[in-house]
Amino acid sequence: MFDNRITRMLGIKIPIVQAPMGYIARAQLASAVSNAGAMGIIETSSGDLAAIRGEIAKMADLTDRPFGVNIAQAFVRDPSIVEFVVDQGVRFVITSAGDPRTYTSQLKDAGLTVFHVVPTLRAALKAVDAGVDGLVVEGSEGGGFKNPSDVSTMVLLPLVATSVDVPVIAAGGFVDGRTMAAALALGAEAIQMGTRMVATLESPIHDNWKQAIVDAAETDTVLLNRHAAPSLRVLRTDRSNALEFDTSTNAMEHMARHSELYFGGDMDAALALGGAVAGRIESIEPVADVIKNCSNECLAVLSDLASTYVK
Repeated sequence: MFDNRITRMLGIKIPIVQAPMGYIARAQLASAVSNAGAMGIIETSSGDLAAIRGEIAKMADLTDRPFGVNIAQAFVRDPSIVEFVVDQGVRFVITSAGDPRTYTSQLKDAGLTVFHVVPTLRAALKAVDAGVDGLVVEGSEGGGFKNPSDVSTMVLLPLVATSVDVPVIAAGGFVDGRTMAAALALGAEAIQMGTRMVATLESPIHDNWKQAIVDAAETDTVLLNRHAAPSLRVLRTDRSNALEFDTSTNAMEHMARHSELYFGGDMDAALALGGAVAGRIESIEPVADVIKNCSNECLAVLSDLASTYVK
């Protein structure tokens, strides 16, 4: 169905990568993604490496397909994180939220494939110079932690893709086959899905958060913390609305009760990270259906475009 540098490099059938969301990107979700032929990712941004070790161990029982691990550098508490990842037998790592020079050489020397998340062209060129195998190019409409100088995927993706010679995974705004086809047209060789994966049956978070995504309009996210790193895109709630124009409070202070939100369903206990594509998600579906429908629609759209416009 698909054959490009990323499918060959990662050993996957469908060029879709699941976003490494803290506390969410665990074995239950990641294994479902890998079993569907895409790339499941286990997070480390929660900082609980004992729990992460257990989640990686579960993957061996849940899937025989490739999967990866994310190293979110801003949240690394253990200086031996590289040794930890290597010891788990993981072959693919996405690094993010930090300098790509910090871990790339160590990871590659251990035989791992390394992609780095970038929000600007400057960051992309720096990562390529550091020796990464590929990039995750993330526009500002995506959920979670962001660059305060926001650039949309439509602008950033083709800018980076035409400036580097490594394969690119597009992130921020991808939810279905049409958006996947657009990413390929703009120079990517895969897409990353975050918010769409949150609203799946296998996502471990509370149903209230999933339903909030389904109920959201396209205007129901807000970018907070432009004045203080990190910025973050979240779903609109009473709590996030109160912070939208607050330039004195660091929104990260409002994440202390995150477990009450993630697993207790209290949508105002903390901030629910989410991308603008929440406005296009209409149902909570199994991961396998999301990936199958996305890949099939992408191929159909590409075929239709070729037959319509190429004479």
